Amino acid sequence: MMVKKAKEGDKDALVQLIMAKKQEYYKLAYIYMKNKEDALDAMEDMIVIIYEKIHQLKKEDAFYSWSKTILVNCCKRLLRRKNKIISLDLVKEEVHEGGFEQKDQEIILEKYLSQLNEKHQEAIRLRYFLDLDYQTIADIVKIPLGTVKSRISIGLKKLKESLEVKSHE
Repeated sequence: MMVKKAKEGDKDALVQLIMAKKQEYYKLAYIYMKNKEDALDAMEDMIVIIYEKIHQLKKEDAFYSWSKTILVNCCKRLLRRKNKIISLDLVKEEVHEGGFEQKDQEIILEKYLSQLNEKHQEAIRLRYFLDLDYQTIADIVKIPLGTVKSRISIGLKKLKESLEVKSHE
């Protein structure tokens, strides 16, 4: 209903659709961008693209997976444009409610996760940081379901190996 209104040019309907999932969009963008400002920039780009192209959306019930795919592409484009390197200093600035031990574990995990290739990192972050199911990840990233499972499996195996090497040092 709202998607149909938005497709017909109702800006308020589009805003309501986006606002209903703003936290999900933000978390998804943050997974890629690693800081608030860049995540918000990516969301802004996504909103402009959705506004310009919503008339091209064929299945109204696919609005959220379609919009999240657009967001992921906006994030990747921004990252390419900035040729951005994620600094561990930025990760440390994240505010978490956990204690020092939890932060240390998160920093260690982030360090080893960043050593994986981008495709494995992306799949693991979407699966375990955003708790998305395999099919949703496949839809967002536009890859086959088997490829998602493979990337997660290989990524976890490599992550486990690098953490085991660390524990033997």
